[in-house]
Amino acid sequence: MVQTVQIWRDVADVPADLGASVVTVGNFDGVHRGHRVVVARARARADELGLPLVLVTFDPHPMSVLRPDHAPSMLTTVEERAALLADAGVDHVLAVPFDLDVAAWTPQEFVDRVLVAVLHARAVVVGANFRFGHRAAGDVAFLREAGRVAGFEAEGVELDGGPQVWSSTYVRTCLAAGDVAGAAEALGRPFAVRGVVVRGDQRGRELGYPTANVPTDGLTAAPADGVYAGRLRRLDTGEVHPAAISVGTNPTFHGERERRVESYVLDRDDLELYGVEVEVEFVERLRGMVAFDGVEALLVQMADDVRRARELLGG
Repeated sequence: MVQTVQIWRDVADVPADLGASVVTVGNFDGVHRGHRVVVARARARADELGLPLVLVTFDPHPMSVLRPDHAPSMLTTVEERAALLADAGVDHVLAVPFDLDVAAWTPQEFVDRVLVAVLHARAVVVGANFRFGHRAAGDVAFLREAGRVAGFEAEGVELDGGPQVWSSTYVRTCLAAGDVAGAAEALGRPFAVRGVVVRGDQRGRELGYPTANVPTDGLTAAPADGVYAGRLRRLDTGEVHPAAISVGTNPTFHGERERRVESYVLDRDDLELYGVEVEVEFVERLRGMVAFDGVEALLVQMADDVRRARELLGG
């Protein structure tokens, strides 16, 4: 059964009668294995105290406000994070709107305004390297002392996997190299992108490989240009189909085109997916993106891509 979680988009949206809670704080982008360790510990504390678990994150990512030129592409939207976090045991998500005013909060202001006044925290669980407040001045030691005064316990969770593997940055590095298997290892599940299928130029259909096209943008992470084996899931029905997936602009055909994720559902040319929201899951990279001399050479390669995808996916 799919779990659901309530998302509060502002501290003012948190019900006044929430009562006491256990809180965990962080960006949690991607909800990777390290995030799940922290959430699991927070869930255990919530169960011990008989309280709901509230996860506090920030939207947009703080770097997009503080240093826009260095802002990372996001692995998940707030909604996607919430769905993954619900499955991990979170009851509510508070997505604090991050702007320059919030960036100027001291660590004590964040504690007072969010953890104490709004969430009535009895326990706060974060990663051991957690930093917060203006110029990242707050850490777990500060949180413990603030909690001693305010009446909550604070705990920093050490991650045995190590920051190189269990980090959103590492996942992005894997994706930039086309290493979707490495990203999946860090995430604990295959990396996926979501979007609504749009009408393309119909070239795939003309070649005998109709594709479901999902546009990408610079704000959302996607694997490096290339061809992948994976799966396409309809979010309205839950149907899952094995697919050969192309990421890029298709350099064989000239002309400007937006970057897309194009999924050919293996051996199916009867699916009508325009306007349907789908999730495209990446399992293994088949090859990089190259320009072919003509359509015949492209067709030979596409047939081989489909064959290899079928073998990898066991179809």
